[in-house]
Amino acid sequence: MAEVLAEVKEEVKEKEWPTIVLRPPIYYPESDGKPMAETDAHYRQMTDLRFALEAYFHDAPDVYVGANMLLYYVEGDPHQVVAPDVFVVRGVPKGDRRIYKVWEEGKAPDVVFELTSASTRMADLGPKKGTYEMLGVREYFLFDPLKEYLEPPLQGYRLEKRGYRWMESEPLTSEVLGLELRVEEGRLRLYERETGRRLPTPAEVAEARRQAEARAEQEAEARRQAEARAEQEAEARRQAEARAQAAEDELARLQAELARLRGQGEPGHGR
Repeated sequence: MAEVLAEVKEEVKEKEWPTIVLRPPIYYPESDGKPMAETDAHYRQMTDLRFALEAYFHDAPDVYVGANMLLYYVEGDPHQVVAPDVFVVRGVPKGDRRIYKVWEEGKAPDVVFELTSASTRMADLGPKKGTYEMLGVREYFLFDPLKEYLEPPLQGYRLEKRGYRWMESEPLTSEVLGLELRVEEGRLRLYERETGRRLPTPAEVAEARRQAEARAEQEAEARRQAEARAEQEAEARRQAEARAQAAEDELARLQAELARLRGQGEPGHGR
């Protein structure tokens, strides 16, 4: 037995085993530690844009709308990251995401919106613009809600063979999304190209719902009042019919009494 064990140990020593390299898992942060938006105007614009786009593509299962999310574009290198304010990706399924990994999703965003400012202008027009161009983002829109440096405050770029080309049309049009972009009262608004319908904001949807509920309540109250009036009229008819029937009964009684009296007064009925 000892000889067999010795032979096995010798074989194990002589055999060449593959080298196994254990690499630590790569951590892709979900936050860069920066605030979601610089100002209330930037925050409202970001949420309004995402809400409008998600509602617009609600019935499209293969369109994803993201906002303020870290987007990683080189597998294995968490330093290769960008954080678009709002972006749209066609051809990927809907669903909640904590981060966006281009190599897992299979493609980069198709459209990116950046809510720019004087403090972010260098990144928005420099590294970010170059990154989006490199990733093949087909349309890149910049909007300056506070009008700090962009003139006009809404500008767009469309990807062509030689890179981004500044959009000159007015109003700006997203061919990818089928939408028009307009600045109204200092806010970026989106319109359907085919119908001209303006995509609503959360506040507008809430106000429309409030008005609809108020109208529904008014209509319900009007129905209740109409039903009450109808019931009153029906009761009045029942009472009138009862009085009429009572009058007819009284008339019949009186006629019968009159006939009786007349019968008593005829010849042959007395003594």
